[in-house]
Amino acid sequence: MVKLHDSYKRFLQIYTLSSNIIGTPLLASRFVPAHQNRHEIRFKTSGAGERALQERQRQHMARGLPKQKPIAGVKEVIVVASGKGGVGKSTTAVNLALGLMANDQSKSVGILDADVYGPSVPKLMNLKGNPELTDKNLMRPLVNFGIPCMSMGFLVEEVAPIVWRGLMVMSAIEKLIRQVDWGNLDYLVIDMPPGTGDVQLSITQNIPIAGAVIVSTPQDIALLDARRGAEMFRKVNVQVLGLVQNMSVFQCPKCSHQTHIFGSDGAKELAQTLGVEMLGDIPLHLNIRETSDKGQPVVVSSPDSPEAEAYRRVAAAVVRRLAEHPR
Repeated sequence: MVKLHDSYKRFLQIYTLSSNIIGTPLLASRFVPAHQNRHEIRFKTSGAGERALQERQRQHMARGLPKQKPIAGVKEVIVVASGKGGVGKSTTAVNLALGLMANDQSKSVGILDADVYGPSVPKLMNLKGNPELTDKNLMRPLVNFGIPCMSMGFLVEEVAPIVWRGLMVMSAIEKLIRQVDWGNLDYLVIDMPPGTGDVQLSITQNIPIAGAVIVSTPQDIALLDARRGAEMFRKVNVQVLGLVQNMSVFQCPKCSHQTHIFGSDGAKELAQTLGVEMLGDIPLHLNIRETSDKGQPVVVSSPDSPEAEAYRRVAAAVVRRLAEHPR
């Protein structure tokens, strides 16, 4: 019984330490056996003792994290993320990259599609084929609209499911980051997979990131996950540049009446709660959907449209935020 009790206490200590890596506090009371006094286990101290414990945990975590290494030739990395799928993150990432280049033709921009299970960049950028290899055995990105792109979608058949476990996904992400000849880029926009899992942690811990853009629709269910995404980046010391409220309003093409299908100002309120900037609103518009499905993003196919202007404003806000808070 003594050995079992000691093993149990050791399990709780390990669990507490590991949970701090992703910022999830342990609710000890849920794990205390019925025969044991709850007050026997204490994970929190006060004052100097608590600060000392936090410092020891920070040092332990730092020893276990990989050292960040910049991507060769890339000046700044911008990650575009969302707490859940279906909010238009990939469309936003692509048009953000094109908007960065449209606002300043002297800047070179690339796109990395890190959504291994559901790569969307090949379709959005109208790209097909396998990357060629350089003399140094690096993959050459496929290019369209002046944007070099790399995606798992270039390495597998279009309709082939990617049924991989975590370690294989991590290996694929490492290759997409390190074994690509990006040339010289001012900005690399990474289209992250939805959620807050292994891929997000692997990327944020392995490469220096200039900032994160969080995409959400205005309804409460999407905002809950968007907040989790923002908090994750804070836990791993990546600055959140701001939020993009996608599908913010629908305007009837016949009568011009505006309808907030997914609610109004939800992302703006979340930005205020988190203390981050609202980077812009993107409308729910047929033109965005049609141009995306054709592989002709609205920023390049309809540059004078209000939708394209909305993406360019977001891109300008991202650049301004990067200048205000350089990493």
